[in-house]
Amino acid sequence: MIEIKSINKAFEGTKILHDISFSVQKASIYGLLGSNGAGKTTLLKTIAGVLKPESGEVSVNAQPVYENIPTKETLFFIPDQPFFFAHYSLTQMARFYQNTYSRWDEDRFQSLSKLFGIDPHKNLHKFSKGVQRQAAFILALATQPNVLILDEPMDGLDPVVRKKAKSVLISEVANRDMTIIISSHNLREVEDICDHIGILHGGEFLLEKELDDLKSGIHKVQLAFKGDIPEQLFSDLDILHNETRGSVSLCIVRGDEQRVRSLIQSYHPVIFDLLPLTLEEIFVYEMEDVGYAIQNIMDQ
Repeated sequence: MIEIKSINKAFEGTKILHDISFSVQKASIYGLLGSNGAGKTTLLKTIAGVLKPESGEVSVNAQPVYENIPTKETLFFIPDQPFFFAHYSLTQMARFYQNTYSRWDEDRFQSLSKLFGIDPHKNLHKFSKGVQRQAAFILALATQPNVLILDEPMDGLDPVVRKKAKSVLISEVANRDMTIIISSHNLREVEDICDHIGILHGGEFLLEKELDDLKSGIHKVQLAFKGDIPEQLFSDLDILHNETRGSVSLCIVRGDEQRVRSLIQSYHPVIFDLLPLTLEEIFVYEMEDVGYAIQNIMDQ
């Protein structure tokens, strides 16, 4: 388990992270979302032990991360811009990591190299950003990390490679109980693979929930009545958004599904549908409710 307790971090007097606390369960995938400048990268680097917080602590299996070599050997952090030594090929970088990580798996390196189809002898800096990201995946997973920390890992990957990378990550979680923290602007991507999400804004959490709990607590409702919509119904419901399309009202409602269903049915609507919401839609309405411009976190 990863434990983040009361993390505070500042640069040149500007506070970036404000009392951040949360935990990530073993063999889970945690999605970290937020606008540019929200503090996501700073938080990831702090979790990875690259940065030292002003206060608070980060631990993995009850062991501190910062300046703890045995613990850091079980982690791998892939930043937004993967780093490779100048003029190094994939094979040369592999030899470097082989000498750095005692858990290096050469068979895994070879199989992943074949899967992604990268020329192992070509200078990595001559490849596109997307291919460099694939190389970073290969090197990271060959170290057999218990914790993999990813900053915008799918950026620059085409749809086919993106699907392949997701499949590999999910397989690692299922087969080796690896734990992943992934930061992304793409909400659809997070919805595909994550079981828990947190959203940062201004260095603080706006929302931090299991994905299933989040989805079960907010609903899209279509309604129509013979006459006007009963005003009391809107008072009884926790409505985040409401709009009328002809005689039909579309409402976004927060609350327990059974309670929402029973309450609406008690008013005898002639049309009543509970429709599924995407993660993107949920964020839009949740963040609108707290006055936050959700478009800042959605990079289409």
